[in-house]
Amino acid sequence: MNHATPRAEAHPPLESLAVEPLICRDYEQRPTFYYERLRAAHGPVAPVDVLGVPIWLVIGYPQVLDILRDPRDVWSKRLDNWRAYTEGRVPADWPLMPAMQADNSIFRDGAELSRLRGAWIAGLQPFQERGRPQARELEHAISQYADDLITVLGEGSGRAGLADLAAQYARPLPLMISNRLLGFTDGRGEELLMDMWRLVDAGPDAAEAQARLLAAVRDLCARAKARPGDDLPGHMAAAAPDLTVEEMTRELFMVVALVGDYCGTLITGTVLEVIGGESGARDSVSAGMIQEAVNRAALASPPMANLTLRFPRTDVRMGRYTIAAGDPVILSVAAAHGDPAFAGGQTPDSVYSSRAHVAWGAGPHACVARDLATTITTIAVGRLFERFSMLRLALPPDQLPWRSSPLMRSLRSLPVHYELAEWRAAPASDGAAPAPSTGAEARTESEAEQQEARLSLTRRFLRALRIG
Repeated sequence: MNHATPRAEAHPPLESLAVEPLICRDYEQRPTFYYERLRAAHGPVAPVDVLGVPIWLVIGYPQVLDILRDPRDVWSKRLDNWRAYTEGRVPADWPLMPAMQADNSIFRDGAELSRLRGAWIAGLQPFQERGRPQARELEHAISQYADDLITVLGEGSGRAGLADLAAQYARPLPLMISNRLLGFTDGRGEELLMDMWRLVDAGPDAAEAQARLLAAVRDLCARAKARPGDDLPGHMAAAAPDLTVEEMTRELFMVVALVGDYCGTLITGTVLEVIGGESGARDSVSAGMIQEAVNRAALASPPMANLTLRFPRTDVRMGRYTIAAGDPVILSVAAAHGDPAFAGGQTPDSVYSSRAHVAWGAGPHACVARDLATTITTIAVGRLFERFSMLRLALPPDQLPWRSSPLMRSLRSLPVHYELAEWRAAPASDGAAPAPSTGAEARTESEAEQQEARLSLTRRFLRALRIG
């Protein structure tokens, strides 16, 4: 059988090719069908329109993996390697431009990338290494936040009810964790938590929220440089004293999106795989293998469906096309996972799913917070299935609303019917003093006050989101 590489065709430059819109109904509602159609029409790379800008979308698994690993040092993330951008041909109001101009490690190459990633790896190490006191304390805090959200979610509904697990649980939880990681523990913590939500939700107040958050993160970084504390800014400053305040600010500002949005999306994706999918994820949870359920969700519906732009430094032949030096390229993780070159070797009834997927990236830009994100998601999903004896979708899977962008794909809501595993009705007020708790149920007054303070904050947070 002949497996020769298809001959590259002579074709006009990217700007002159007929392009298909990336954002369309099929992309939002039937992404698997959309990518299959592109693959059939174009092969491993397709010219698409991304909000008015022509871009190459790489959809073949071998090609995506090769570009991520970049063994020949061909691919750059720097905007100054984008030919149309340097020539002033990209609209100034292109919706993705603010993200692309962030000037953080996502858009760096070579020695600068290594320096900034080194700071991340060192700063995250205490929170990612099991057995470190900071990691144990963080895991305890994640469980507390999860339990508080579940408790408030069930208040007023009795043992059974209807809830939106995306809005009331999966999305708020990682923001609360981001708040803690960044060290927003003073009186501004609650206010900044709401700004994180406004930014991630991309509502009308997002720009003002971003400005306030940037200023707050800059203040944190300045304090961390002067006196490092036991939080992420402190550990990063101590490990990489050569970082400037501005560099630290640009890096740490990513925590809101990378922990807040990515983990929230992965939590909802995992829950959906378990209660609505047919991939074996439910069996994984039943067998106590929650990390396997998380892996299946990352494979089936990666939160970052498409990665940020890359630019080749030289012409690159790919399938039937030649990608010219300086052309913009987006790698589609979601499409790569559906490529027969990757998915063809997967068996649906396998106990374990492949770890060869690219939801966490690969190569120089592979996710440095993979262990942290997996821990957050595993604890979040685990607490749900411990606290609820029943979770059932309130809508058919094909009617769930998705929030799609050129990069992220997540559920707008995840409505479920639930039953709590343990529930105790509030005692009737008859004027009699409550009987004292005894045995395992006994709690000190201080513990009860601390829990009520946390629950009060959680109620205020959810009410402010108009969902409490």
